[in-house]
Amino acid sequence: MILLDYTSRQPIYEQLYNSFAKMAALGVMHKGEQLPSVRVLAQSLGINPNTVQKAYQLLERDGIIYSIPGKGSFIGETSHLERERFEAAEELKKAIERAQKASLTHEEIRGLVEETLKGGLSS
Repeated sequence: MILLDYTSRQPIYEQLYNSFAKMAALGVMHKGEQLPSVRVLAQSLGINPNTVQKAYQLLERDGIIYSIPGKGSFIGETSHLERERFEAAEELKKAIERAQKASLTHEEIRGLVEETLKGGLSS
């Protein structure tokens, strides 16, 4: 299920990209499963077909989907490592959001990330 936030600063094509990438990484959509056509998805979401096409191009570039001319676009192979990477990125985003809500400055957050990457903190 794709939910778009039309009030977000994040472009619609990026939201589409993230939705399909997440569904593929989490196994909601399976290898070989066909995606809706550009036209059908654009109509169902009420957005421009060029926006959907751009998201599909980025998904294909990153190996998340593949296209067969005349047949459509399909979910590609999603490895265990890709799932791990996606889940780690999601956890990191949530941690950053929590830090911001706790009034840590961007500089403090960056400093903690840099220190962690250098091995200065233990968990």
